[in-house]
Parts: sequence; structure tokens; C-alpha cells
Amino acid sequence: MLKLSNRFWFVLHGWLSLPVWLLFCFVCLTGTIAVFSHELTWLTNAAARANNPDNLPAMSASLLVEKVQQAHPTADVGTVMVFEPYLVNAVVFTDHDKPQAIAYVNQYSGEIQSVEQGITFIGFMRALHGWLMFPWHGSYSIGYYLVSGMAVLMLGSLVTGLVVYKHFWRAFTQPKVRTGQGQRTLLADLHRLAGVWSIWFLLVMSLTGLWYLIQAIFWHADIDIEPHPPLVSAAQLPQPQTEIPIPPVSFQQALDKVQQLYPDFSPSYLHLPEHNRDMYILSGGGDHVFYDQYAYQASINPWTGEIASSRSPEQMTMLQTLTYIADPLHYGTIGGIWTKAIWFVFGLVLTGMSITGFMMWGRRTFKHATKVKQAVDIGEQGETA
Repeated sequence: MLKLSNRFWFVLHGWLSLPVWLLFCFVCLTGTIAVFSHELTWLTNAAARANNPDNLPAMSASLLVEKVQQAHPTADVGTVMVFEPYLVNAVVFTDHDKPQAIAYVNQYSGEIQSVEQGITFIGFMRALHGWLMFPWHGSYSIGYYLVSGMAVLMLGSLVTGLVVYKHFWRAFTQPKVRTGQGQRTLLADLHRLAGVWSIWFLLVMSLTGLWYLIQAIFWHADIDIEPHPPLVSAAQLPQPQTEIPIPPVSFQQALDKVQQLYPDFSPSYLHLPEHNRDMYILSGGGDHVFYDQYAYQASINPWTGEIASSRSPEQMTMLQTLTYIADPLHYGTIGGIWTKAIWFVFGLVLTGMSITGFMMWGRRTFKHATKVKQAVDIGEQGETA
């Protein structure tokens, strides 16, 4: 009877690990595409383009909300999302015949170019890369754990690769790619060369990925990194009436309040009150390069106009700072289109490294399995003789 050696189980374990490497490659590839998700949206969806042939100034988000409410009188607007200047603003609303819809409103002309229902390409790529489209069960998603857990694999690959590749720094000054010594040698040279030149990128992706993993654990454990925006005090609400009262503070007045608080405020995610005790929660970017477009936030009481809470980089704790600098570093948005192009190129390199690494592992595993089989066959032939 054939006895299975420890080596056989090691090889089998390697083959069973194949899905992990496929997942890693998929995460790298989708992340690379996600870097240019806004640009790809502009390229593939004409309704998302903010054409401005007359060089008009951008309208206030409150005017865009009015445009949507004029076109859909029974609509209940909940959110306004502001993207790059070349993309339209997205006004999210509900209506009697639309559980949730997004109006693409040109911020220069005020024209509603399209009303979409369903996920956008930007949202799709974010969900595909971030949590593999797995559903969220309350405060956690298995897909989010799977993706962020890849950071441990990436960091381990980086450390072990540098240990195995002696004098790796020579690849900076003496790059070596041998094309005439077979496929195995070529793959190994390309893999090592790409790895050395991508050390900084691997480190950035690993560290930001580890933070996403820690963040997921916090969410799952109901540990708040920052306090939730406050609710309007019941004492500040008007007396009960037969009709639903309209808050005296308009959306535009709330925007003006935030602009006075943060002169460099650039709106990005603007939440309108959903009920009488809800507030205007206005988030945006500012003059800090390494912070994302949600780093500045203010909650405006719609009944009194007071600023109930605020947040800026100067007020953040260490964990909050990590939260708001992780995305710009992970997706390369810190320097606009140029840094996004660099992140895109190195994302392709990282995807290629995962493929070449798997190809080399597969060749070694297949070669060893063939030798084991040949040895077993020879042994069986000897026993028969």
C-alpha cells in the first residue's frame, strides 16, 4: 500500500491554497481599476460628464436640490454627493415610485442629465474591491474581512521576499532580466525586479490594509472611533401641530455656516435631515493634502442654526487621523491624476507579481509531484520484479 509522506501533504496544502492566491490577484486587479473609477465613469457614461462649454461657475448644492424637487415634486432628497469638477453632482432621493434614485445634475447648467436607480460604477468598484460584494450583516461583512486580511499576506510576502532575495538593493542599480535561460529564470527575474521596485508600494498597501482590518474589528465590536453626530434636543422642537413643521434653517444657510467655520471647505458628502431630530451633516475636504474628502464635518441644527458638532484634522485623535488618511494613501488620490497614474501602474505590477509568483510556485509543485510519481512508479516496478 502506498504511504503518503509529509511532503505529499505539503504539496496538497499548496494546491488547496490556490484560491487564496486567486483572491489576492483579484483584489489587486480590482483595486487597480478602482483607482481610475471616476475617470472610467466619465469615459463610459455620457450622462455623468459635467460639460461646461460656457465656463459657468458651479452652482450651490442647494440650488441643485431645488432643481430635483422641481422635476420631482414629491421627492424626498437625502444626500448630495460632489465629485471632481468633470463629473456631475449626484442627488440621492426617494419618491413614491422610486425606493432610491440618483439624479445626475450638471452643477454648471443645472440640467438633470439622468436619473438612475441601482448601483453606480464607482459604487460597484468600491464594493467589489472593498468587500467582494458580500452582504453586510449589521456592522460587519465577511468579504471585508477577506480583503483586508490580504494585507497580512502581502506584508508577509514582502518580509520573506526580502529575506530570501539576498542583496536585493542591487536590483536598483543593476537590474537583471535574463531572457535566454528559459521561462523559469525569466519569471524569477521579473518577479524579483518588480518586487524590489515596488517595496514602497507594497508597504503602503500593507499598512493601509492592516488599518482597514483593524477598523473592521472595531466596527464588528461596536467600538466607535469617533462620536456619532448629535440629535436635536426634544426641547428645541416646535410644539405639535396638525402639519409637519418646516425647519427655519435652509440647506443653503447650513452650507454658509460650514463655509464660515472652514473657509477652505470643499463639499463632498452633504446629508439633509431625515426626521425632525436629525441634523444637516455636511462633510468635505480642505487644504490638507493627505486627508480625504470627508475630513471636515459639521452638524448644523435645522431649528436653531447652531453648529452642534464639528471635526477637522486639527481636532482628530490618532485613530481618527488614520481613518481619514488611509484612503488617499491606498488609492493614490493625494496628488490628483498624476499620483493616481503612479498607483495604477504599480497596481498592475503588483497584480503581475501575484501571477508570476503563482506560476513559479505551480511549476515547482508540478515538477516535484512528477518526481514523486516517478519514484513511486520505479518502486512499484522494483517490488513487482
